[in-house]
Amino acid sequence: MADDVTDENHGNQPDDEPGRGRQPHKKRSFWKELPILILIALLLTFVIQHFIARPYMIPSGSMEQTLHGCVGCTPDRVLVDKMVYDFSEPEPGEVVVFRGPDTWVAGDGSSQSENVVAGFVQYVGSLVGLAPPDERDFVKRVIAVGGQTVRCCDKQNHVVVDGEPLTEPYLYYPPGVPRQQQSFGPVKVPEGTVWVMGDNRTNSSDSRVHGPVPVDNIIGKARVIVLPPGRWGVVSDYNPQEASG
Repeated sequence: MADDVTDENHGNQPDDEPGRGRQPHKKRSFWKELPILILIALLLTFVIQHFIARPYMIPSGSMEQTLHGCVGCTPDRVLVDKMVYDFSEPEPGEVVVFRGPDTWVAGDGSSQSENVVAGFVQYVGSLVGLAPPDERDFVKRVIAVGGQTVRCCDKQNHVVVDGEPLTEPYLYYPPGVPRQQQSFGPVKVPEGTVWVMGDNRTNSSDSRVHGPVPVDNIIGKARVIVLPPGRWGVVSDYNPQEASG
C-alpha cells in the first residue's frame, strides 16, 4: 500500500514542478499595444458620433440666449441625440441640428479648410465639438410640423400656428433692438418637413427666408449643453403650441 502511494506521487512529480514543459508567457510591449488601443478608440468614436450622439459647437448667435454663439463669448457645445428620431417624429419646441437643404446653403462655401492637414485637424476637432463641423449644419427650434399652417404675426406680435398664437418665453431681443418680428405667411408646412426658427428672431436666417426643412435632413435633437462648464444644463424643448392651447 505504501509503495502504491509513493509511486503515485512520484508519477505526478514532473507536473507539479512549475515551468516544466511550458513556454514562458511573454508580455506584449506597451508600444506595440498602443496602436491597437488607438484604433479601437477611433472605431468607438466613429460609431458613437455617427449613430448615437455627437457634440456640436454653436457657431452663431441665432439661438441666443438658449444657446450661446455670440461674438466675443465662448460658444456652447451641445450634445446631439442622433437616435431619437429613429423612433419618433420632431415635435414643436424641440431644438434640432440639421443638414441645410440646397435652399439654405446656396452661395455658401464649405467651412472645411483646403489644406489637407488643417482639414483633418478641423474634422477631428468637430468630432468632439472643438471646431465647427465641416458640413453645412444648422441649429434651430421647431415651430410647426407638416400639415400645420404658420404665419406672423397677430396684433400682439405672436407667431400663429393653425390659428393659435404661440407662447414663446425663450425669445430673445438684444438690447436696443425693437421687439418686433418679421411678418410672413400664412404658409402651410408640407408633409415630411418642419418649420424652424431661431430664438433670436432679429438675428436668424431660418425658414422665413429659406423655407421648411425636410425631416430626413434632421441629424438629431440638442439635449444638453456640455461646454463650457458654467453653461451646463438641459436644452429647453418647451412646446409653444401646448402652452398656447
